[in-house]
Amino acid sequence: MSAAQPRRWVRRPDGSNWGDFGDDDRLGRLNLITPERRRAALAEAREGLVFCLSLPLDVGPGMNPSRFPPKLAPAIRDGRPRYNACACVVYPGLTDVVCDDKVELWTQYSTQWDSLVHHGSLFDADGDGVEEIRYYNGFGEVEAVGTSPLGIQHMAETCVQGRGVLIDLWKHAGAAKTVIGYDQLMRIMEADRVVVEAGDLLCLRTGFADQLLLDKRPDAQALNDFGATLDGRDARLMQWITDSGISALIADNVAVEARASAPKPGFLGSSMPLHDHCLFKLGLHLGELFLLSPLADWLAANARNRFLLTAPPLRLPGAVGSPATPVATV
Repeated sequence: MSAAQPRRWVRRPDGSNWGDFGDDDRLGRLNLITPERRRAALAEAREGLVFCLSLPLDVGPGMNPSRFPPKLAPAIRDGRPRYNACACVVYPGLTDVVCDDKVELWTQYSTQWDSLVHHGSLFDADGDGVEEIRYYNGFGEVEAVGTSPLGIQHMAETCVQGRGVLIDLWKHAGAAKTVIGYDQLMRIMEADRVVVEAGDLLCLRTGFADQLLLDKRPDAQALNDFGATLDGRDARLMQWITDSGISALIADNVAVEARASAPKPGFLGSSMPLHDHCLFKLGLHLGELFLLSPLADWLAANARNRFLLTAPPLRLPGAVGSPATPVATV
């Protein structure tokens, strides 16, 4: 931020890190993936084996009425679809045949990243006694499509490559709906000898993505009752996320945290407290619907829980979220 510009905030939310990476920071905790930590992550690629951590992008839970599968269609030129377009039509004798297509893409239907403008809060950042719309580091409301200074392109420009660490909640909690708090998470990590360090990209396997692969249109209530999620209302768990120094939080389910129910009359606060804590306060990107089970099974069979993770989003300026095709190398 230049000296001519006033600071966007005079007070920051309790428990936030606004300003810690600079007044104009747009990366949040991705700043913790330093060259030194990236070199350490490269050391986890011992076998040269790779795992695709993306679902097919037409596979999603269908639980959000504003998100839909991608719509693929041929590109149109001169009124004709660009499938099997033969250059010989225009230039006799040429043998080239061309296909081109286009896609209408909902950026958060399937395997995806949340940008730091995906979730904000009403907060009195300027100290005038009036709450206003704010996002990470005090950035204000989105004025038009693609204009947010916290768009996903900033994440893409870092390449999102670092050490992934996997915690296998499915192994311990199974398919039953289980809300995981601090105590249970610590027990699981101790049992599986999982060590999390600053800059790590933390991945949680719940088995949810596997259910989507079984049926592209699964029952919404059955999905809502499936598997482990984090307890966003557990203050000790939120403090651990802060203290751990992780650079991103990833899960194979929807939202990472227990999905919100209708608030009771008089309730004040966020219906999605983990999103509020991570995206709004810490600048900690959330990855959702990653396909983690094949990787988790291999890691378990080889007594490992660390790997090299490369997971950039699309470099789409101003976007609120983005599909991803993450790659784990072991």
